[in-house]
Amino acid sequence: MTEQNQHLTETIARERWRLGNFIRQRVPDPEDAEDILQEVFFELVEAYRLPEPIEQIGAWLFRVARNRIIDRFRKKREQPLPEALATAEDSEEGYWLEQTLPALDSEPETYYARAMLLEAISVALDELPARQREVFIAHELDGLSFKELAEQSGENLNTLLGLKRLAVQHLRTRLQPLYDELS
Repeated sequence: MTEQNQHLTETIARERWRLGNFIRQRVPDPEDAEDILQEVFFELVEAYRLPEPIEQIGAWLFRVARNRIIDRFRKKREQPLPEALATAEDSEEGYWLEQTLPALDSEPETYYARAMLLEAISVALDELPARQREVFIAHELDGLSFKELAEQSGENLNTLLGLKRLAVQHLRTRLQPLYDELS
């Protein structure tokens, strides 16, 4: 049990800064952002008590954080896919995925549509060339800015923007039929 507690403590210490930045980029109120961070770590502690181990703990933490953020702002109306795509593509720092998924509400149809889109996004991401997928995930899920990505990778900022744009175009093409079907 002590080894498990030590691993949990190390994980929280390692992920706190990155996860906190991810949340703060999406939640303007610092108190709300801190509350969400604490909720995510509480869920991590609870999940550690379960017999099944968490695989890919970093991805799990960001998924839980995203869900908590969505829960917090659930009352926002969902935005139609084509408008969200245009907005995200025009903005250098736009978060395409966040704008593409329907906002959660109490309607079962929304949960179904969201689940279908997430599944399709996962499949479409697997189809991307490795570098496009890496840039898309780093920006959309890890919350890294293009400036941070450029500094880490040594690549030109415009190259990274181009890779993300290609990824978004591929995802748009792959998701449009599903979105049309769900509308």
